[in-house]
Amino acid sequence: MEKKIVSPAGAPAPIGPYSPGVKIGGFLYTSGQIGVNPATGTLEGYTLEQEIHQVMQNLQRILAAEGYTFEHVIKTTIFLKNMDDFAKVNEVYGSYFKEGNYPARETVQVARLPKDVNVEISMIAYKP
Repeated sequence: MEKKIVSPAGAPAPIGPYSPGVKIGGFLYTSGQIGVNPATGTLEGYTLEQEIHQVMQNLQRILAAEGYTFEHVIKTTIFLKNMDDFAKVNEVYGSYFKEGNYPARETVQVARLPKDVNVEISMIAYKP
């Protein structure tokens, strides 16, 4: 199978040697996304909820570049700076999926995230 690098216009530029997404067959793997505004390349003093929305919008851009939606997401990984934010993350994150069509997921607390953000999320999507 051919490996295709997915680096759409309008998505945040990588801050290291990685691709925003990689498509192989019907699978699309995203790199972890943080709440960077792609227009400015900065974090803009977000509330936690605004930061999570920005993360999800960044992921949506990568998915859409290859014709995927959140309905195609089969697995996510969420990294949190503080597990006390779990309920807020669930509320915002869950609003992007149709009830009953939630992907598999794990959520872990980590000591530190890039640019000292509060949340980072990666996804795996599949479309036949």
